Amino acid sequence: MMTELEGRRVLVTGAATGIGAAAVSALSSAGAQVVATFHHQPPQTEAADWLPCDVTDAASVEQLFSTIRTQLGGLDVLIHAAGAWKPGIPGQIEPADLDAVMATNFTSTVLTNQAAYGLMQNSGGQIINFGSAEAVMGSPLAAGYAAAKAAVAAWTRSAARAWASQQITANVLAPAVETPGAQRLRDFLGPDAAPFLDQQLQQSIPLGGGLGDPLRDIGPVLVFLSSPGARFITGQLIAVDGGLVMLGS
Repeated sequence: MMTELEGRRVLVTGAATGIGAAAVSALSSAGAQVVATFHHQPPQTEAADWLPCDVTDAASVEQLFSTIRTQLGGLDVLIHAAGAWKPGIPGQIEPADLDAVMATNFTSTVLTNQAAYGLMQNSGGQIINFGSAEAVMGSPLAAGYAAAKAAVAAWTRSAARAWASQQITANVLAPAVETPGAQRLRDFLGPDAAPFLDQQLQQSIPLGGGLGDPLRDIGPVLVFLSSPGARFITGQLIAVDGGLVMLGS
């Protein structure tokens, strides 16, 4: 077993599936003490201690972090992987749909990050949020989601500046990997569009010509960003996407 995260206390939200599940596997294998959240049903794995949480609800988030304070005595790393892709075509977005996509992706980020700050402010820590390539490029199919993820990136830069003096870093990943959200996009487009989507990915992603694997491609990045070696990196939008979006300053 790798031990580069030995002794690190890590919380992973939205850990039942997708990137969150990959984070639990990668970080526990690296020696971290992992607490993970689920919303409906806890996964059958002993790689983490599982706690229920609705990350869009302030009271639920407060209870989660109160439990972590008691259970772990503090927190070194927050990986806020909870979120959800939702369709939203410009000109057809209802206010309730916009509220839902913002709550799931942006409001949850603010609530969990601020709660993590409460545990990290005297000892430092590392916060990792999740954005999206769609927030950089725009999306005609998921405009609300793209806007919410753009807000996550702006919030992360603001938190990084505000909390740097207390040795708290905040970064945001923009991944392009196979997740339940990617499958929801395929379902939304329908079976006839699947070949065209695969063709577009092949043309758009130089490395491999398709979406990556959460554990293989995101896991090692999360291990590094959760380690002491990443303490001088903050306020960055880091694309882990095979070259789909080549970011520059």
